[in-house]
Amino acid sequence: MALDNDTRLNSLGFAKPPADTRVVVAMSGGVDSSVVAAKLAEEGYDVVGVTLQLYDHGAALAKKGACCAGIDIHDARRVAEDMGFPHYVLDYENIFKDAVIDEFADSYLAGATPVPCIRCNERVKFKDLLETARDLEADCMATGHYIQRKIGENGPELHCAADANRDQSYFLFSTTPEQLDYLRFPLGHLPSKDATRELAAKYGLSVADKPDSQDICFVPNGNYASVIEKLRPGAAEPGQIVDTDGRVLGEHNGVIHYTIGQRRGLGIGGLEDPLYVVKLDVDTKQVIVGPKSMLSTRTIPVREINWLGDEALASRPEWEISVKVRSTRPPRTAIIRPLSDTEAEVELLTAEEGISPGQACVFYETEGSRILGGGWIWKGR
Repeated sequence: MALDNDTRLNSLGFAKPPADTRVVVAMSGGVDSSVVAAKLAEEGYDVVGVTLQLYDHGAALAKKGACCAGIDIHDARRVAEDMGFPHYVLDYENIFKDAVIDEFADSYLAGATPVPCIRCNERVKFKDLLETARDLEADCMATGHYIQRKIGENGPELHCAADANRDQSYFLFSTTPEQLDYLRFPLGHLPSKDATRELAAKYGLSVADKPDSQDICFVPNGNYASVIEKLRPGAAEPGQIVDTDGRVLGEHNGVIHYTIGQRRGLGIGGLEDPLYVVKLDVDTKQVIVGPKSMLSTRTIPVREINWLGDEALASRPEWEISVKVRSTRPPRTAIIRPLSDTEAEVELLTAEEGISPGQACVFYETEGSRILGGGWIWKGR
């Protein structure tokens, strides 16, 4: 028996015409979110564009390569005007500072390697902005992330993007089932970024050739240390570079200038074997260096786990999964042993180098594209 036209689902999964379906599009001003908004507008949806002002963009007007700066707000507004849908700019500076920037500074000072883009998605875009979308009586919220939402036996599931080179699952592991029910990701199935730019050209968008953002939005040119010094004056205090036996090998001008696994820029040449940063001791202001072998890790303590599997995490003593410990590395086979619903020990079958507290450990099916959640790497007990 054929479905009645009124009961067929539209492209966003609702049993009503696009014109009766309101969707809030989170618009950064880049090509990805602009294409999402234009595509949905062309399909006849009731589109509302929202751009977040996350920090003082007055100083960033001429800064390219970061989202949510002044030029990006202008670009998002222009796309909305060209496509004929309303656009709002919301001042989220205080929320962003409290939820993302302050933790970034504090964790970096504690010797961790934070990933603020994950916290921004978790605490700002998929929390406060999502609630704003509900307040606007939107049926759903759409973003330009490269990730797929698929309907499984138990409801919406999170899956990797079709284009592995653009996949953003590492930055979205903390998306909860409730958020996933409300979110849509219209670009996740596209084969490449070129396909996105072709759509931008098709819609005549002014941002069609706009470069991708590369840096963390509030960290110009990737210079973490300069940002931390501004946020936490006096943080760049000098100290000693020592080996694992405590021998002093040199001096440094602040722990914040170093990261786990770093080799270059240590200023301790003349040694037979190359040395790498293996530990940062903020309390003693020491940068500890050692051989590359000391960077290898197989056991990772993980906490604040967001689990997206069908069965409860703690329902089994262990799970065989794949994990990513860096956004740029492919998933590796691992065993996860739950300690509670939000804490676990992850054992990598093959050791990884340069794993640092503050990074995310993201869980994947061993076969297939589904993301099973993830958590935050910490120092352990």
